[in-house]
Amino acid sequence: MNRQHKELSWFKLSLLHFLYESHPELSDENDLLNTRGDQAAQIYSEAIRNGHNHQGAEELAHKELYKGLHFSKHDTLVSIIWNEFSGLIPMGDAKAFAIRFRGKAEAIFDKYRLNDEFAYSSEFKDLYTELTGAIAIWLEENEL
Repeated sequence: MNRQHKELSWFKLSLLHFLYESHPELSDENDLLNTRGDQAAQIYSEAIRNGHNHQGAEELAHKELYKGLHFSKHDTLVSIIWNEFSGLIPMGDAKAFAIRFRGKAEAIFDKYRLNDEFAYSSEFKDLYTELTGAIAIWLEENEL
């Protein structure tokens, strides 16, 4: 964690952890972190003032905090590696491999309209299959 993340609200810390895990390419996006964290805190405070309980207020805040981030290219790649290539890539190396492979996969991701619900769409299977094939070809070409 860099020094700019030293003093963060609970919402910002929650988002930062999520970004490190599921969107590592966004983990240094301070504007995203600050804007979303501040908006979530404001939504939470307003919801409490308007009579929501803690859980209801937190749900409203999380909708804003994670909007547009539910589908993760990184998590998709890691899942494929774990599910399809665990014999070639140790589970502990899957996240690092996914980060390195991400640039090679971008053209495949660009074919799809990715959104928060994409993992539940009929097109997800097609994306999964294409990515699996691309990883298999890359591994074969690089003799792994």
